[in-house]
Amino acid sequence: MGIKDVFQVLIIGAGVTGLSLAIELLRRGITIRIIDSAHAHFSGSRGKGIQPRSLELLNMMGIATDVLKCGTLYPHLKFHIGPLSIKGWSLGTHDAPSEARPFPNLIMLEQWRTEEILRKKVQNLGGEIELGTGIEALTQTDDQVIVTLTTGETVRAEYAVACDGGRSTTRGFLGLQLLGAAVDQKTSIVADMEVEGLDRKYWHAYPFRGAGLRSLAPLPAGGLFQLQATDDISLKGLANGVQKLTGKKVGHIAWQSRYRHQARMVERYRVGRVFIAGDAAHIHPPSGAQGLNTGLQDACNLGWKLVSALRTGNDSILKTYEAERRPVAADMLGLTAKLHTSTSKSRGDLTNQLGLNYRGSSLALGNAPGTLMPGDRMPDQFLSNGIKLFDVMQHGGATQIMRPNRDHILIRPDGYIAEFVSREVNLYYGHNVVKVDE
Repeated sequence: MGIKDVFQVLIIGAGVTGLSLAIELLRRGITIRIIDSAHAHFSGSRGKGIQPRSLELLNMMGIATDVLKCGTLYPHLKFHIGPLSIKGWSLGTHDAPSEARPFPNLIMLEQWRTEEILRKKVQNLGGEIELGTGIEALTQTDDQVIVTLTTGETVRAEYAVACDGGRSTTRGFLGLQLLGAAVDQKTSIVADMEVEGLDRKYWHAYPFRGAGLRSLAPLPAGGLFQLQATDDISLKGLANGVQKLTGKKVGHIAWQSRYRHQARMVERYRVGRVFIAGDAAHIHPPSGAQGLNTGLQDACNLGWKLVSALRTGNDSILKTYEAERRPVAADMLGLTAKLHTSTSKSRGDLTNQLGLNYRGSSLALGNAPGTLMPGDRMPDQFLSNGIKLFDVMQHGGATQIMRPNRDHILIRPDGYIAEFVSREVNLYYGHNVVKVDE
């Protein structure tokens, strides 16, 4: 096969990060290809927690409602210690929505269902996911990325983004390494399974001396539970180990995977015209439901900036992707490692990512007239016409809240405050600015 036309962006990997990036680009008119070496779509529950900040970003994509319809709040834990069963707390909040926080709670949704919702949006925007298509070689010129696919085709793109997970092939072609350390020497197993007669109202936890906490969380779909345990539970067969743990018969095991507890990240997020995002850039323990959400937010940060570079021909804004997102990943690795070894009862603001900000970024300009600062997440609010700000922000560009006798608030396309400014702004790094009255 020969060389095809030049695309604006090649996305390598069609998991949550790659699909989110595809949506961010397609809804702003960018031509893409999105490929994945897997021959079938992912079918497991793995990253099952959707944080409040991710829900806000999914709302900008127009799909938060779909996630909420399919997902559930995190249930309360029930601890089983010998013959005793004790009801505990929930790892997620159960708060009512407020004007500023319309999505206040951590939502449980199987990763395969999250990807299904994202995939449908990509397809509705005209995108096509190419399965069974990996990369065999990658080179760059000053203005293009040239990729040889496993199909034999050669693809040219103005930019490429590696979203191909913790075992990223692209990362190797870029000469990048995951730097860091193992959190401990254990291997864990995560699996989706039927457990007959186990109460689906609770997340069942079994403290086990020397082996840590083993748990079974009821998943929203299909009557399955997600098992999390060290892999010695499967020494005499996984079903047998779970039956011994719970006293309940194990039925169908739909999916399972093993992983080591590590906290590692790449030293840089860009090599020439190729960027790296999601698990390809950072891996960590699953504690705190951070990984999937951090990858989604990598995509939302990079997406509008790629659009800016492509529209304006000036790629200087792309330097801010690593500057803003790599510190977030470093903090996340430290947090998940701490949660992995702690007995924290409450997560809430510690993990919901609503406090994440880009203060100090070169894109956070000017002074703050109040408690909100440039670089902060812009809270939702009702505008003078009765419409919610977050609904307006689905347009894909920048937004400016016009305030009489005060500086106006300029909001980036990803929902963070760019600047408090007295003038009207019509164009923000190639994005049209929609003005609304406070």
